[in-house]
Amino acid sequence: MNIFQREQRSLFGEILDWMLTPLLLLWPISLVLTWLVAQSIAGKPFDRALEYNVRAMAQLITVRHSKAHFVLPRPARELLRADDSDTVYYQVIGPGGEFLSGERELPPPPNINRVTLDEVQIRDDVVKGYDVKVAYAWVRLPGMEAQPALVQVAETLEKRSVLATEIVKGVMLPQFVILPLAVLLVWLALVQAIKPLHQLEDRIRARKPDDLSPIDAESVPLEVSPLVDSVNDLLLRLTESIATQKRFLADAAHQLKTPLAGLRMQADLAQLEGASAEDLKQSLRQIGRASVRATHSVNQLLALARAESSGSAMQRSVCDLAELCMSVVRDCVPRALDKHIDLGYEGTQPDTPGCTVWGNATLLKEMVRNLVDNAINYTPSFEERPGIITARVLTDPFGRTLVLQVEDNGPGVSQTERELIFQPFYRALGTEADGSGLGLPIVLEIAQQHGASVSMEDTRPGQNPPGARFVVRFTATAQEPSDT
Repeated sequence: MNIFQREQRSLFGEILDWMLTPLLLLWPISLVLTWLVAQSIAGKPFDRALEYNVRAMAQLITVRHSKAHFVLPRPARELLRADDSDTVYYQVIGPGGEFLSGERELPPPPNINRVTLDEVQIRDDVVKGYDVKVAYAWVRLPGMEAQPALVQVAETLEKRSVLATEIVKGVMLPQFVILPLAVLLVWLALVQAIKPLHQLEDRIRARKPDDLSPIDAESVPLEVSPLVDSVNDLLLRLTESIATQKRFLADAAHQLKTPLAGLRMQADLAQLEGASAEDLKQSLRQIGRASVRATHSVNQLLALARAESSGSAMQRSVCDLAELCMSVVRDCVPRALDKHIDLGYEGTQPDTPGCTVWGNATLLKEMVRNLVDNAINYTPSFEERPGIITARVLTDPFGRTLVLQVEDNGPGVSQTERELIFQPFYRALGTEADGSGLGLPIVLEIAQQHGASVSMEDTRPGQNPPGARFVVRFTATAQEPSDT
């Protein structure tokens, strides 16, 4: 037992996984991004307050006797210290670097050599082990423009953190309700979207066993339509296959009924009282002929069934049509001699370029044999005036066409019957030839399986008898291996 074998997959489960997994993965990412945005939003009003304090304190610096002085009023000093959450530090440095007021331990700003006058800037720093946000500005003093003073106001980040947390709570807490609701809505939407598949399943299950009609592809979703089309194609091929089987059974019953009835009648005659030895011999001869006819009919029916059911599934290879035709002619010579018929082959010799066909050698040989047998059956022949049958294979290297011809000097076929002779069990009127009426339908079916056409024409137009020539024409595509 394979322990790694996976259970049957659920389409509903896979779609649900692909829809919910990104949603659940994006949720923590959304938390982080919301926290970062909240930090930025929460810091802006406090940054503006620090900038205001820096500008206000810069206005308190005065110059007396070429010396900078800074006096912070008590109300302002108390206001800076009145915050319960955060600690506010300030520092004022004079133009000469002398300390004027505030917190001595407040670190100086970076890039002292690159000073931007009268512009408040914000930076992050550390004071007494606490992270702080520092607003500072280089202030130009009257009469002392060459050396600006420095004003810094720093504040710890507690209020900012509290405000950012409140913003995150206000944004994220509703998501704890929205996320399960979104999962539920996705599940319900998927259940609703997959309902057409269940309805299609119910319609198929409700069908009767003999109902092979196509499924309505317009009532299913667009994504399922190719699957329905494939099923309809399968149903169509199954219908054709069942029809072929039924036709074969009907044809077999029709063809075997007559010889079997003859066998039974001859057997009954042989059992009659008073039958002479000659009567018994005559009955046995009739039984023998009937059995031969039944055997021939069964072989023809099997050949027709094999030709109809082969299609694209038959084994194909490169076949030399000239060699196949000569082989059939050799096999049929004894039967032709029994009827005093001159049977021969002419035309392209084997191994000649352009005389090959991409197909099934057994079916092609059966096609040639039926054409030759048909000619032998319907060509009158006598010892003093023998019939003539010629089989030939011709090639046209310029048109890339390969032609098989079987012609005779028999009575031919009238114009009104030329389409009918290719129908199963049809036999030309006014003939006494023994046959089942399946030879030419077999020829047509095998030719169509190989992409060839079959036609019939007079051998000697305007003469009596006109003779008959059956022509099987293979196109260039039939002579080349298929890519599939």
